[in-house]
Amino acid sequence: MVYSFARGHKIYFNDVWRYEDNNEPVEGNERPCIRCGKMPTPEGYDACIGFIQGVASACCGHGNVEKTEEIWRYYTPTDKKL
Repeated sequence: MVYSFARGHKIYFNDVWRYEDNNEPVEGNERPCIRCGKMPTPEGYDACIGFIQGVASACCGHGNVEKTEEIWRYYTPTDKKL
C-alpha cells in the first residue's frame, strides 16, 4: 500500500486516495491543515505561507516533523535552490 499526507493527515492509495482514519476519499472531502487549522487559499497555496515570488512549489510541512527539512527546500522553475 502507498501512503502519503494531505495537509498533515495520513492518506493511502487504494484505487483512490483515502484518509487513513476513516477511509473517506480525499477528493471532495478536503480537510484543514493540522498545523495551522486553515484550508488552502482560493489560489491553492498553503494559507500560512501564501504566495512566494519565484518559487515553483512550497509546503508549510503541515506539522509533519519528519518531512520538514525536505519540504522547506524551495525550487524555482529552473530547479535552482533559492
